Amino acid sequence: MIVRPHLHWFRMLLAWRGSVLPQLLPRLFLVLCLSLVAVAAHDHIFRVTVSLSTVPFSLIGIALAVFLGFRNSASYDRYWEGRKLWGALLNDSRSLAREALTLPRPAAGTADAAADADDGDGRAAHERARAFVQLLCALPHALRHQLRNTDPHSDLAARLPAPVLERVMASRYRSATLMLCAGEWVRREAREGRLDGYGVLAFERNLNGISDVIGGCERIVSTPLPFAYTVMIHRTVYFFCALLPFGLVDSIGWLTPIFAVFVAYAFMAHEAIASQIEDPFGTEDNDLALNAMSVSIETALRDLLGEPTSLPARAPEQFILD
Repeated sequence: MIVRPHLHWFRMLLAWRGSVLPQLLPRLFLVLCLSLVAVAAHDHIFRVTVSLSTVPFSLIGIALAVFLGFRNSASYDRYWEGRKLWGALLNDSRSLAREALTLPRPAAGTADAAADADDGDGRAAHERARAFVQLLCALPHALRHQLRNTDPHSDLAARLPAPVLERVMASRYRSATLMLCAGEWVRREAREGRLDGYGVLAFERNLNGISDVIGGCERIVSTPLPFAYTVMIHRTVYFFCALLPFGLVDSIGWLTPIFAVFVAYAFMAHEAIASQIEDPFGTEDNDLALNAMSVSIETALRDLLGEPTSLPARAPEQFILD
């Protein structure tokens, strides 16, 4: 994801990193070559002259702009939903951590009650809550790796005890398994009398919220935009840009390469941006910074525990957060 301060209007014209222009340069060069051929043919340097009216290009251009606008809106909806889902993950995780630290109480007549009575700081209760919060700290990392189809072992091994790690790594949907472990923690607290029915309901409400987040992210990854719709727009854009120089050459002559390349950049860039943000959980420049967001969620949870975090702040490298 691109993270950089607001630029002066002139510097914005020259911005390179994060722009789709680098990947479009070969295609724009092809449009430039076709424009030079159109100009050369129009001036009768070649024996064959290709000249087209601008009327069909005006009609196709309007329709194409509408289609591209719809495609960009559909892609941005997926990107925006991804942002909201990860924001909800932070909120629900904080709520669960707060509840784990404040709602459970020692059951009368138990060893935990005696320990807490001897320890004014409630160290035993804090350790039990810490085991629960560890699951929440590992959750965003597990979800990130699941969405990007990468190996989470190193990240989870640094945050989970060995028995839990082995169980989670043996499962296919590791984030859901972590939620199962969190639910078992709540059940254990309730069975031992440290949580009443209202406390269990509070936990369940936020656990269900995180389950909705996981399901929403899985829905975005597993249901891309229809391929037939995407390929239709792709073909139309490139067919339009390839023929555009031959429709402009009669009216603007030697200026055809400039305007043809500029129009091609506008259409191709819109399609390229839509293609990038269609999958907001990827690793391209304009995708969501899931690494930084995972670290941010974990840092917030450890802060509630009162633990100094050893995780470095995610400073952008060359204005990019991964």
